[in-house]
Amino acid sequence: MSYFKFNNKKVYYEVYGEGKPLIILNGIMMSTLSWKIFLDSFKDNQIILVDFFDQGQSEKLIEEEYKIDLQVDLINDLINHLGLDKANIVGISYGGEVALEFSIKYQDKLDKLMIFNTASYTSPWLRDIGRGWIKAAETYDANTFYKVTIPVIYSPEFYTENIEWMKNREKLLNNVFQKPFLDAMIRLIKSAEGFDVRNRVHTIEVPSLIVGAENDYLTPLPEQRFLHQKMKNSKLVIIPRCGHASMYENPTIFISLINGFFNSNTNVSLL
Repeated sequence: MSYFKFNNKKVYYEVYGEGKPLIILNGIMMSTLSWKIFLDSFKDNQIILVDFFDQGQSEKLIEEEYKIDLQVDLINDLINHLGLDKANIVGISYGGEVALEFSIKYQDKLDKLMIFNTASYTSPWLRDIGRGWIKAAETYDANTFYKVTIPVIYSPEFYTENIEWMKNREKLLNNVFQKPFLDAMIRLIKSAEGFDVRNRVHTIEVPSLIVGAENDYLTPLPEQRFLHQKMKNSKLVIIPRCGHASMYENPTIFISLINGFFNSNTNVSLL
């Protein structure tokens, strides 16, 4: 267990293996624990996991308001703390938004960027989905929050075909979705309101891979196509028959894309 202090608050992180540093940035409901099942698949990199504020074992910002910018500076401070000149970053959803902002602000510290299921801004539509999640969290009823948030994260096909797995996941998450977690979720959701890199994302020049999913209803494909259009040194991959939680729905593709993109020296087009 490792901690460092940023803004005089504790941040939890874990480091595994050797090789090119690869920082994995969590989705909004995730933590360092979420990635343990993938670690054995990333043999060629030094894997760095970190909990944002209000996630996992990092400090909870009770009664504080903040924006994604705070998490961006947290990642910069982690890189400095570890004594890294540069790192690769992969971000998922909320973590992808942090990764985009980081790439704009601290591009000199980045080798390559990969983002999964990420939008360029919090649209009114996405904002109101988030506010619906906040209303569900404010009931402090674990099953209500689960029913409002979790089904839409997956594609209908995956959810239906893996219903027993989903039922087991529901039991697990109902134990997680308790008041401290839900209060933190409310703050995290609010931190993403106002996120908007549409007019700045063109400044990202590092090699980038943008990954979207055919049946992602939270950050749909037009979002990834927009990012690909604006980021001149980017490639676009679309995972078929897959929803927002692409790492769980198709872990083979998820692992293959990360290993191939960050560790390949070829210039083969992925489009």
